[in-house]
Amino acid sequence: MSPRVIHTAQALVDAVVEVPALPRRGGNVMATSYRRYAGGAVTVLLAAARSGAAAVHAGAVGTGPNGDLVREVLAADGVTLSAPPVTEADTGVCVVLVEPGAERTFVTTQGAERAVTAAGFATSRPEPGDQVCVSGYSLVGATRDPLLEWLASLPAGVGVVLDPGATFAEVPDEVRDAVLARTSVWTGNAEESAALAGVDGAPEAAAVLAGLLPDGAVVLVRDGPRGCLVREDGRTTTLPGHPRRPVDTNGAGDTHTGVLLAGRLAGLSWADAAVRANAAAAITVTRRGPDTAPGSAEVDEFLAALGPRPAG
Repeated sequence: MSPRVIHTAQALVDAVVEVPALPRRGGNVMATSYRRYAGGAVTVLLAAARSGAAAVHAGAVGTGPNGDLVREVLAADGVTLSAPPVTEADTGVCVVLVEPGAERTFVTTQGAERAVTAAGFATSRPEPGDQVCVSGYSLVGATRDPLLEWLASLPAGVGVVLDPGATFAEVPDEVRDAVLARTSVWTGNAEESAALAGVDGAPEAAAVLAGLLPDGAVVLVRDGPRGCLVREDGRTTTLPGHPRRPVDTNGAGDTHTGVLLAGRLAGLSWADAAVRANAAAAITVTRRGPDTAPGSAEVDEFLAALGPRPAG
């Protein structure tokens, strides 16, 4: 079986509401559009699948309109769900308020996606070479202990890809240390990375983070339209981004992660996979919704239009 991208985090429904501005406290604003999407872990999985990777969701999905939407969207791109559905509850919703400059504000409910167990994660049957994705948002609340239990049981050779999110720097030390000890790839944005490293600057943060991870781990720091950097074996490579006029930045980081992992599983170096991830993120911010990851052909066309990549 080919190596897979396995995601453990929450698959949610994003209720995306475009507004001219956020209302004042207690006020009201008229939305200019509204649409429901499958989001959260779904975005990473779709991006990976559209770039040719086998992808599996190992988390919990509910029974009801929201869970049905998640299953429908994943199935359309060939992503499998390993755990049985949660029959007692539906999947939760993340309300996303999008302002004209593409800035986003979130309000998230909790539902069936939090009803996980170590046995449920184990239905994904990870094998050496697979890349297991972990979100910092899973390290709080009811999902934390089952996830930690399962991560400790993973066989050698299974990669653990940590996207820390805004919460990771605030989790208890013992939880943070346990997860970092099992992490083989850190992929966080510049703010999240600096928060844990305690230093300013993406290169400086990457150097500190590399010292917190096991030998051989890779640190990737995303910096929006400025691109990203990859630190591997003591060397940092900076890869430029592709600034575009954003329509919606929701899901850009997750798209980046999915395409990055698909490229790596296809045999690319981390730096070359990140080049493709930067291109995919630039494409997706020009589209509305979190499920707009491009396919491999679109990324190829985008990069071809840029011309040859400078050496070094």
